[in-house]
Amino acid sequence: MVALLPSLPLPSSSPRFRCCEDSLGRGRAEPPSRFPERSPAAVAGTVPRPRRIILVRHGESEGNVDESVYTRVPDPRIGLTARGWQEAKACGVRIRDIVSGDGADDWKVYFYVSPYRRTLETLRGIGLAFKPSRIAGVREEPRLREQDFGNFQDREKMRIEKDIRLRYGRFFYRFPNGESAADVYDRITGFRETLRADIDIGRFQPPGEQSPNMNIVIVSHGLTLRVFLMRWYKWTVEQYEGLHNFNNGGMLVMQTGSGGRYSLLVHHSVEELRAFGLMEAMLDDQMWQKTAKPGELNYNFLTNGPSFFGHF
Repeated sequence: MVALLPSLPLPSSSPRFRCCEDSLGRGRAEPPSRFPERSPAAVAGTVPRPRRIILVRHGESEGNVDESVYTRVPDPRIGLTARGWQEAKACGVRIRDIVSGDGADDWKVYFYVSPYRRTLETLRGIGLAFKPSRIAGVREEPRLREQDFGNFQDREKMRIEKDIRLRYGRFFYRFPNGESAADVYDRITGFRETLRADIDIGRFQPPGEQSPNMNIVIVSHGLTLRVFLMRWYKWTVEQYEGLHNFNNGGMLVMQTGSGGRYSLLVHHSVEELRAFGLMEAMLDDQMWQKTAKPGELNYNFLTNGPSFFGHF
């Protein structure tokens, strides 16, 4: 057995270091502006929420008009058509008109974007509608990418796979070497937590410049955005499968209501949301969201109770 040597005291001349000190023994102070989560407003929980979260589907892509493109071009490298560029530019103008329509002088936009070529090009088209001073920042976010359909696609095989998906179920069917919508749900859950944390700490604006007139724009893909809404509002698989895709260059606006929560019914009409695929219980919940406060729970939302039981 090896005997353990007793610990010996350090000579008095030996330097002693404490946590968060440099080699000279001086405390290291971090600039507060580098850590927005340490700002007084974030600590006090008084950071204003962004006014809106605007979900944007990319403009028309080369793959939207010719599916054979997927057989020779990697999905992440498929770009916009000329029409897609026009849709992106028009979307930027619509967003600018919406966010500037409040009459505030300090409004800004902050973008999250999928790293695919068609979403990055859509972002650039949208950005033409804004002066640099109105853009608070941009973050490329890989978790917002398109559903993975599996590398280069064989056109006939993909047709068969999509037919099988309809029989199996759009949410759970996983493409060979690719993803299911359920897989997308898992990564979007992680993104949602990042977004919620960014909102809570006011990461979009430096301390002292925080305003309720910030707007978040998420530029992504049709299925990914539907899954994002499903995760945010806790919709069921059945409710998700009743939703329809955004049009290319289309958008959906989540806007704060009188209580501070995000509701689709603040900006959109009941008719618009029905056309998107919202069922009556979902519309009832959106109506509740219009006046509810953050942290409150909708105990009457039927997807959390009686709808699961046949004897009610």
